[in-house]
Amino acid sequence: ARWLPDGNLEYLGRIDHQVKIRGYRIELGEIETALLRCEGVKEAIVLAKKDKEGQTYLCAYFVADKKWTAVELRNQLGESLPFYMMPATFIQLEQMPLTSNGKIDRKSLPEPDQSLHTGTNYEGPRNQVEQQMVEIWQELLGVEPIGIQDNYFDLGGDSIKAIRLISRLKNLGLNIQIGDLYRYPTIGELSDRLGPQEQLQLEKNKSMKMLEIEALKQEVLKGAGWSKRSN
Repeated sequence: ARWLPDGNLEYLGRIDHQVKIRGYRIELGEIETALLRCEGVKEAIVLAKKDKEGQTYLCAYFVADKKWTAVELRNQLGESLPFYMMPATFIQLEQMPLTSNGKIDRKSLPEPDQSLHTGTNYEGPRNQVEQQMVEIWQELLGVEPIGIQDNYFDLGGDSIKAIRLISRLKNLGLNIQIGDLYRYPTIGELSDRLGPQEQLQLEKNKSMKMLEIEALKQEVLKGAGWSKRSN
């Protein structure tokens, strides 16, 4: 809590239910309340989790009478929550695990498996450009498989990882900005946005890379052959 200038005391919530992510202080109870407003949702718990790189993200667990997808929940919650309070992962349960006292056992909640909650059917890459983009997304997000219609943010992507993603794509010769990822959050949409020249440049880069690898192999083989003859 905190004192206001007018002398009143403002209640900010329990400290153990507050987290700070990317500079924003977040009250987990506010997200849970927003989830409970969604149709059929009876119980909701939001926890802060750490990914493989130690970055904090939000994971929402809920019990509902109807089947929800991450896409549907994002659209619904987006009407009342700012972007920094949006859970990266949603997990729908049949029921919440309980302690012997009848309270929700937070420690027994399952670990997130983000690849199961994107809400889209898998669609593979249509060309080499999309194949390279898929490989980069899978490496940075730690999720497999990723289809070209999977939403970057539904897969656990955030603004920090977006900077690294854009840097990797630019190294391939693609002129993609951070704003493009927010407007076109799937590989399919980003690929369709690329002009013919960028598509061609990426194909050339891949061909040059293959030639460099082949040339290196030949050098290694020549060196091995020379060494063998000299002995």
